[in-house]
Amino acid sequence: MKKTSWAIAAILLLGAPVTGAMAQPDGEPRSVLIVLAHPDDELVFAPAIAAETRAGSQVRLLYATSGDAGPGVSDFSKGNALAQAREAEATCAADALGAETVDFLRLGDGTLTSRPRADGSPAKKLLGILKNEIVDRAPDIVVTWGPDGGYGHGDHRMVSALVTQSIQQRTEGSRPDLLFPAMIHTPLPDVLQAQGWTTTAPDLALVRKPYSDADLAAAAAATQCHKTQFDDATRSALVPGFHAAVWKGEVAFRSAF
Repeated sequence: MKKTSWAIAAILLLGAPVTGAMAQPDGEPRSVLIVLAHPDDELVFAPAIAAETRAGSQVRLLYATSGDAGPGVSDFSKGNALAQAREAEATCAADALGAETVDFLRLGDGTLTSRPRADGSPAKKLLGILKNEIVDRAPDIVVTWGPDGGYGHGDHRMVSALVTQSIQQRTEGSRPDLLFPAMIHTPLPDVLQAQGWTTTAPDLALVRKPYSDADLAAAAAATQCHKTQFDDATRSALVPGFHAAVWKGEVAFRSAF
């Protein structure tokens, strides 16, 4: 993600006002697979991750790329050294949020939209990996970007499309719930409007995850991990800013199906 990109992505909520497979008892642990494009994408919904892991659910973060093209505020050039630094930052953030595992597919930042139908393309590779992840690991919930990609980022949109494609082919009973993050409070802060972030109608975002002060603290700790992407002032302001203007006590998500 670039310096100005306040990451987004998604996760499941306990006790949410939904029907079907999501209507499970409050506090029942579940397995959650979160598929993101870049390290730091998790920050916009970080309190929901912390709340979910605190409830005992097994949460796994899967990054399609390692962010090797986004130097952010660092002195790194694009390439492997930056990718290694950002992987370490994502691992630090996952630890702060209580996630069980974090994995990196290393498909190349900014490459997912390149000739997606071609044999051996990053998109084809990701689709094959996702099929195995969803069939073999059988998560209860999968969370990824919505079709808007947050603010239209190509990698985000492609991750959303490929995750959705993988899940919509599954039959009922073997199909995990798929959730997209949602910004429902309007108007958005000026900085998010300027970056092109997309809102969701509140009546579509029926899955909500309340969070505690401890979850906010975990989110703030996770934000501090991403030193290559945000300067000191931004890292300190991001979580309080989202708490006040975007989350307002709960993180919202939309069910894909």
